[in-house]
Amino acid sequence: MNTETLPPYKDRKAGLVIFGVLTMGMGLLCGLLVPLVIFAQSMAAKAPGAHPVQPPQQLVMISGVYGIAAIVLIWLGIGSIMARRWARALLLVYSWSWLITGLLSLIFLATMAPQFIQTIQSAQPPGQPKLDPATRMMILLIPGVILLLILLILPAIWTLFYRSRHVKATCEVRDPVERWTDRCPLPVLAISLWLAFGALMMLLMPISYRGVFPFFGNFVVGPMGAVLYILMALIWGYAAYALYKLDRRGWWLIFIALVFFSISCVLTYSRHDLMELYQLMGYSGEQLAQFRSVAFMKSGMMAWSSVIYTVPFLIYLIYIRKFFVPSNQAVDVKAD
Repeated sequence: MNTETLPPYKDRKAGLVIFGVLTMGMGLLCGLLVPLVIFAQSMAAKAPGAHPVQPPQQLVMISGVYGIAAIVLIWLGIGSIMARRWARALLLVYSWSWLITGLLSLIFLATMAPQFIQTIQSAQPPGQPKLDPATRMMILLIPGVILLLILLILPAIWTLFYRSRHVKATCEVRDPVERWTDRCPLPVLAISLWLAFGALMMLLMPISYRGVFPFFGNFVVGPMGAVLYILMALIWGYAAYALYKLDRRGWWLIFIALVFFSISCVLTYSRHDLMELYQLMGYSGEQLAQFRSVAFMKSGMMAWSSVIYTVPFLIYLIYIRKFFVPSNQAVDVKAD
């Protein structure tokens, strides 16, 4: 973009620095969680008669997620401080993703609130009176307010800041060079990045899930399950690249793959519960007994969750379909 043609704007360099520092702070917190999770696991294992909170292979997935998040957030925070246009674009993608997933999570948790209370009551020693309404309200209210802040209010603030035309203009003036984030519409870039992240996570699944793969009503275990996860990683990775290039083949590939794997999960978790999955993943009998005490884990919640999270994804794919047009038609790649 020719910066001389920009309409009047307010310089937001100070805001970019403040939000950049806060973003780096979130990255440092994620980084600190990696040794904290490992330390908590080791301390739990040393307790008399205790068993590890998670099987060792699960630590690979948890540590990997926190580690990647730490690196990405610190990198984005530095980019925001430097007023780089790629950082503004990626932070807008990140904040929208944070906001949407947070909203879906809050809706899910709200629907499960009665079952959480039921689980707490069932864990009370025999003979104790049931929780009174005021206590139940406080049990839900305090964590609810905290989750509302983390999952909704904070991402909304980040989204409003980085989508501001003043912030966008500030970055374009201070960083006039075209970046890789400018070559793809932001709505498409968002899903491309998520698919790339998903591909990385799929490569960890053979270790963290012990190759247990839900496949059309059954669990595939061992080397074959690992192969299926690697195949999914390849599909997700290629689709991420093709979507970034605005290749319609990538759009069709991920659309069909999502429908295929969603149907597979629904069929599998309609016939099997999470206990079978956890048993195959190597959880101990004591851990499985604890999981069985959680009411919502006894139902076909995984089947419903698969639908709840896949349908919005498919709707979003249909929305961005307008960007995948024949090469002889113009596309506004600046859309955000």
